[in-house]
Amino acid sequence: MKKVQQGFTLIELMIVIAIIGILAAIALPAYQDYIVRSRVSEAIVALDAAKVTVAENAANGLAFGNGYNPGLATTNIANPPSINSANGAITVVTGSKAGNVTITMTPGDGTLSTALSIGSPPANQIVWGCSIANAANYKYVPANFRQTTPALN
Repeated sequence: MKKVQQGFTLIELMIVIAIIGILAAIALPAYQDYIVRSRVSEAIVALDAAKVTVAENAANGLAFGNGYNPGLATTNIANPPSINSANGAITVVTGSKAGNVTITMTPGDGTLSTALSIGSPPANQIVWGCSIANAANYKYVPANFRQTTPALN
């Protein structure tokens, strides 16, 4: 009688473990970047609240930061959004768990080259340009924030 082989050989098991190891080596760094990106999204939401304040105050001819409450620092936001009183630019800095990303959004009157001015309502739609302080942090922010001159409404 012929004996039938059952189970896997040692070499087959080692090949499967090697494949799993290679997949894990590729997936873990991508997953870590994804986690940081999700933490940066908290700062983006905080920026949106400040954008509403700047737009409302610009439309009413008031100082850009009038009535704005920046809130408190969190695990993901080291410095809550601050509004520059001269030009309405909003800056937020994320915490170390969120990649230490500094995001600045600058408003413009119709175009980014036309700055808003205090006391004069904008003649056109307000457009927002975004800049990231360190180009190495681009991978942590949404795609539309990676350009320096997008019109973000």
